[in-house]
Amino acid sequence: MNRTLIENVCLVFPGEKIERGGILFSEGVIEAVNPETKNIPEQTERVDGQGLLLTPGLIDLHTHGIKSSLYDHGPEAVKDGARNLPAFGVTGFFPTLAPHVESGFMEKLARLAGTACDEKDARMPGLHLEGPFMAMTGAGCQTIHGDVGLLREIIAACGGRLKIMSVSPDTPGILPVIECLVENGIAPFITHTRATVEQTEKAIAAGARHATHFYDVFPALPEFDPGVHTAGAVEAVLADERVSVDFIADGVHVHPVVVRMALKAKGFQNVILITDSNIGAGLPSGIHDTPWGFPVKVEHGNGARIHDPKHPCHGGLAGSALTMNLGIKNLSQWLNLPPEQVWAMGTSNPARVAGLKGFGRLERNAPADAVLWDDDFQAVMTWIGGQLVWKAPSRP
Repeated sequence: MNRTLIENVCLVFPGEKIERGGILFSEGVIEAVNPETKNIPEQTERVDGQGLLLTPGLIDLHTHGIKSSLYDHGPEAVKDGARNLPAFGVTGFFPTLAPHVESGFMEKLARLAGTACDEKDARMPGLHLEGPFMAMTGAGCQTIHGDVGLLREIIAACGGRLKIMSVSPDTPGILPVIECLVENGIAPFITHTRATVEQTEKAIAAGARHATHFYDVFPALPEFDPGVHTAGAVEAVLADERVSVDFIADGVHVHPVVVRMALKAKGFQNVILITDSNIGAGLPSGIHDTPWGFPVKVEHGNGARIHDPKHPCHGGLAGSALTMNLGIKNLSQWLNLPPEQVWAMGTSNPARVAGLKGFGRLERNAPADAVLWDDDFQAVMTWIGGQLVWKAPSRP
């Protein structure tokens, strides 16, 4: 039996506490937390954590790419992403696609859904489709009226791997779509919307319980009566305790005060970190091609932006250059919260929203997915299923 004991670490129990101790992995799961060292078999591999933080692995619910990989390009891009993500402390991700329903779309979707990542790479629990039932296109999304027949074709093509679909509450015919998603165990996320309060409340009642890249592509409705602030999707989401939200915490997409405001309304348990990362994230600044008809220019501190002078939205945002570890670092600096609550936003909170039971926690029988961090939020070691899959070449 293969066992690994990680000792002399500060264990992060997301949302609860941080304490000195150790953790024992065995056969892909956590066998014990703070085990009695005198009972550890001699052949157990021991890792001295040097007093560093050990957290559950990060889980990204909304990511389009990393480094040179854009997941819309196909299975090899997804596999490359899975290989690269553990270096950023990510042990689980939902490749997010901007679907365009056209000739060959279902076949392409089936190939992507059938992607099998190596057991030493980040886990891919399923796909996230950002569209096509959108009311606003954003950078690359298609806008199609709600169509349950088309949805069922999409679900069938994904062969059980579709886990999240982002939709707009103001898309005509969207309520039957949301109900069908819920019936099939697929989480409907709210986004890309100018919806009214009433439209948003109906979407929530139908089963939409999460809003993704909140505030981004959620434009405020105009004031029809001067001096009367118009309420819309943002206010409806913030007011409903059943709905959680996620943010792109790069300092470009939303101001930190927006995240702090959501915390007041939702509590840390219902605020989640995503990257919405595009191709080029994790690399030096550069320009990268996409299958969406335009290249993107990726710069740290400036997001990913459409780079085509002929495009009507030239210079507009098209995702981010963020990685999950830097998102946690930003949230730690922006928010006056205990660190265990900040870490929950990238671990246990996304696991709960995605229905990943046991993930995102350090507890007995949970998957042995964990990350050892240095003081600058860089992954020193990453384990997936108890296997060491990433070790930083050097640490200051």
